[in-house]
Formats: sequence, C-alpha cells, structure tokens
Amino acid sequence: MDTEHLKEHLIDAELATGEREASREEAQSHVLVRIARITAGVLVTILGIVMLPLPGPGMLIVASGLVVLSADVPWAERALIEVRRRTPGIPEDGKIPRGTIVKMVLITAAGILASVWWTFLR
Repeated sequence: MDTEHLKEHLIDAELATGEREASREEAQSHVLVRIARITAGVLVTILGIVMLPLPGPGMLIVASGLVVLSADVPWAERALIEVRRRTPGIPEDGKIPRGTIVKMVLITAAGILASVWWTFLR
C-alpha cells in the first residue's frame, strides 16, 4: 500500500470517527494529533508496565497512559476501569485526589533532586 493511499484512508477514517471537521485539511491535521496522542499513550503505558515490578507508582503510570489512550482507543477505557479498580487509594469514581497527585509530584521531584545531588554535587 503506498503512502498516498494510506493517507487517504486515515483522513477518511478521521472524518468518519473523529469530531466533525469542516474540511479535509482539518481532518488531516487531526490525524497527526491522534497519532501523536496514541504514541504518547502507548509509551507511557509501557513505561508503567515496566515499573510494575520495580519500586514506584507503576499502576498509576499505567493508568495515566490509558487515560491518554482512552480518547482514541475504545479498549483503553475498559482497561482503565480495571486498573482503577486494582489501584489502592483511588476511590470508586476513579478520580485521583488532588492531594495524592501533589504528594506523588513532590516525592518524585525529591527523588530526582537527591539523585542529581548524589551523582553530581556531593
């Protein structure tokens, strides 16, 4: 299949399944956004899966990747429900409390700063 043929199929799929764009040019630009979003979601999800046996918030990283993917991929939303159910500390509605997010960011930043200090500044 040549590139032009694939590009036309992607634009047609975007026009059929995405938000209704006014022109083929808008649909073409949205295809690139969708591909970037799917790529980012897959990479974050894989990173979370790698982190599962390691110390760290593996399930929360997997959940973050699935949140990004769920905008474009139907199975990701179903998987996200299961991940939310299995992750301790997340309420039934699936919303991560703001305090938990702040704690995760602060602990991560402290770990990075300690690592940089230990490696370069001591």
